[in-house]
Amino acid sequence: QLHVVESGGGLVQTGGSLRLSCVPSGFTEDYHGIGWFRQVPGKEREAVACFSRRFDITNYAPFVKGRFTMARGKTGNGWYLQMRGLQFEDTAVYYCAVSDHPIGRQCIFSSEYNVWGQGTQVTVSS
Repeated sequence: QLHVVESGGGLVQTGGSLRLSCVPSGFTEDYHGIGWFRQVPGKEREAVACFSRRFDITNYAPFVKGRFTMARGKTGNGWYLQMRGLQFEDTAVYYCAVSDHPIGRQCIFSSEYNVWGQGTQVTVSS
């Protein structure tokens, strides 16, 4: 069974940093795409960063502005999202999603992913 588990959320002050982790499991081969999304109550889920294995490209949302880095961990099967310079507007539930089939170059569409984690809360105090 396919699973994705996120961790690393928490409370941080404006300007602080957090590192989110995502560990997929149950995949019989390397997955084709992995993305970080976030959602605030009452708003649509939006893409934060994503990787498309088919195109070997990592994309970031414009609001990231160089503050976040998405990369694969050095060991194991996990990925992380390193977030620096956090602002109040970054407060949201962050989700990791994985696709077991090829996804597009942009990789920002939530419909491309078929396995989602439970989400981890990130709260930035002003």
